[in-house]
Amino acid sequence: MRVTRLSLRDFRSYESAELRLGPSLTVVSGRNGAGKTNLLEALYFACTARSCRTANEREVIRFGAPLTRLELEAEDERGRHEVSVGFQPGEAKRLRADGVPVERLTDSDARPLVAVFLPDRLELVLGAPALRRSHLDQVVAALWPARAGTRREYSAALAQRNALIAAVRAGRTGRGSLPAWDTALARHGVTLMRDRAEAVGRLSPRFSAHADGLRLEGDTELAYRPRSKAGTADELAAELAERTDGDLERGFTGHGPHRDDLALRHAGRDLRAYGSRGQVRLALLALLLAEREELAAERGAPPLMLLDDVMSELDGPRRARLVDVLRERGQSVITATELGHVPGADEPGVERVAIAEGRVLQAAGRGGDDGRTAGGHPGADRIAAG
Repeated sequence: MRVTRLSLRDFRSYESAELRLGPSLTVVSGRNGAGKTNLLEALYFACTARSCRTANEREVIRFGAPLTRLELEAEDERGRHEVSVGFQPGEAKRLRADGVPVERLTDSDARPLVAVFLPDRLELVLGAPALRRSHLDQVVAALWPARAGTRREYSAALAQRNALIAAVRAGRTGRGSLPAWDTALARHGVTLMRDRAEAVGRLSPRFSAHADGLRLEGDTELAYRPRSKAGTADELAAELAERTDGDLERGFTGHGPHRDDLALRHAGRDLRAYGSRGQVRLALLALLLAEREELAAERGAPPLMLLDDVMSELDGPRRARLVDVLRERGQSVITATELGHVPGADEPGVERVAIAEGRVLQAAGRGGDDGRTAGGHPGADRIAAG
C-alpha cells in the first residue's frame, strides 16, 4: 500500500496543511523548529489513530483549537483507500476507513502499515523492558493480524488474576479460584510466548544483516528473553501455582510473559547497558529495517517508514547505505535540516518538501520531474498556512 496524500487541520503547529508523498522517497527539509517532526507525527496519527510522541494526546491539537482532523489517501492493487481520524478531547475518536466507521484502525485493511524512527525513540533500546515488549507485540500483530487478540486476552486474564490476588489479601475471598485463573493465564501466555519467539526468530538474521550493512562493527544479535521456561500451558500453570505465596505477599502476579524482554546485543554485550549512543542508534535503525523487510515478505508490502532527523549523527557512507536500502522497495519520508544531508535528494523520483514560516511548500511536479523543488520555494504551488 502506498500513501499518496495527507491533509490535516489544527494538528500541532499547523492550522491546515496538505502533503503529497512520492512513490519511493519523500524528503522534508526545514530549519529546526519549523514543524518537520509535527508533519511526521501527523502521518503516524493518521495511520494509527495514536501519537508516536506523547501519551497525552491533547498535545496534538493546535493551541486554541477544539479538535483536530486528519485525512489520508492511499492506494494498492485493490484501488484507492481513504482513512480519516477526528479527535476531540473528552470524546471517542471518530475513525473511518473507506467511508465506514471503525473502532480501531489497526483492524482495517484500508490503513497503511507504518514504522517510525525518532531521536527520542532510542528509549526502545535503552528504556524499560515494557517498551520492548509492547513493540514486539505490535510487530506480531502487524505480521499476523489474526494473532493480535492474544495479547489482549492475556492482559485481561492477568488483570483478573491480580484482582483475585487483591481480594484474597483483603480477606474477601479464598484461594480456591486461583487455579482456574492460572489455567486461563497460562493458556494465553504460552501462545503469546510462541508468537514472540517466532517473530524474533524471523527478525534476528535480518537484524544482523542490516546492522552489518550500517557498519555496526562486531557481531549483533536480537534475542527473545522469556521469563518462563515453560513449553506448554500446563507447565506455565504449574510455575504460576508454585509462586502463589509470593504473589499474595507482593500483591500481584510476578511471573509470566508480562515480564519478558527483548535483548539487542553487540559483541556479546547488551546494548542497553554497554552500547554507545551511536551504536544504539544504528541498532535501532537495523531493527526497524529488519521489521520492514519481514513485513514485506509476510504481507507483500513494507510499511511506510517515517525517519526524523535520522541523518544528523550518521557519516556519509552510512547515510548513503540507508538511503539505498530505503529506495530498494517501499515508501519512506525523511526529515532533515538541509536537503544535502540526504544522499540523492536532488535526483528524479524523489519528492521534495520544504517547511518554511509555518507553511508546507511542495513542487508542482511529482518527484521533482518538472525540475522545481520544494526546497527552492519559487514555483511551489501547494502552500498551506500553518
